Amino acid sequence: MSDASKQQAAAEELSPGDHVEWGAPVRGGKTRGEVVEVVTEDTTVGSNHFKATEDNPKVKVKSEKSGKEAVHKPTSVHKV
Repeated sequence: MSDASKQQAAAEELSPGDHVEWGAPVRGGKTRGEVVEVVTEDTTVGSNHFKATEDNPKVKVKSEKSGKEAVHKPTSVHKV
């Protein structure tokens, strides 16, 4: 299975409002929050631009601690 196929399959399991966690770059920890949307078109969050398509979607999440939004690959986000 190609990386794009893995991303697409993982994205199909996620829906807005799902409680999830993902790896945080600070101290190698985990961050929890919820799925805002599954992104299938190019998008910008803050000053960061993300490329996304139907075949290679991304997941926009919102941290429950900071309230900040981020975009991740679907395989990096896990339901809790």
